[in-house]
Amino acid sequence: MSTTDHKVILLTGASRGIGLAIAQFLLKASHKLVLVARSEEPLQKLKAEYPGQVEYLAADLNDFLNGHCTAEEWKTLYDTNVFSAVAFVQAALPSLRKTKGRIIFTSSGAAVGAYSTWGAYGSSKAALHHLTMTLNVEEPDITSISVRPGVVDTDMQKVVRGHSTVMDAKDAEKFKTLHESESALGPVKADPYSMSALYMLNRY
Repeated sequence: MSTTDHKVILLTGASRGIGLAIAQFLLKASHKLVLVARSEEPLQKLKAEYPGQVEYLAADLNDFLNGHCTAEEWKTLYDTNVFSAVAFVQAALPSLRKTKGRIIFTSSGAAVGAYSTWGAYGSSKAALHHLTMTLNVEEPDITSISVRPGVVDTDMQKVVRGHSTVMDAKDAEKFKTLHESESALGPVKADPYSMSALYMLNRY
């Protein structure tokens, strides 16, 4: 890849799990990243490891998988999962139009299939998926996709297993079994996520 192919990429959720795996993949390919995540220490490490390639903003976000969210907590979750994405996209649209850029959202199986106690999280991901479709209609010169990576053994899955008593027993057993059988993908390997990132960088 020549230096002219190197891109500047805004990546959220980059301190752990899927986001961190994608960040490492893109940095190794010499792209420049603007990272946003709740935990500052991993972002500092990336900036030190890849001098001149990383800038970041650490912002504190909350997890909402306790099964008993209030209306105000739903609003806060939507601020995190939906409206922050809308704000990022709106700010980036002028540049994305000029460069015929790409937008990648990380979706979830919960966007299309309901789980007991996951209403706030699942509906926010469904809203993000619809935002992707809307962008494709309204901004045809910008490539927008929503990637559903499957069940990944990230910190979020640890939270899910930790709240198993408030989920339906069959759903709790499903995630427990996936973890114990090692069927859940490990984000450190990151092959599916790296490939989705590479696809978006090179396909169009």
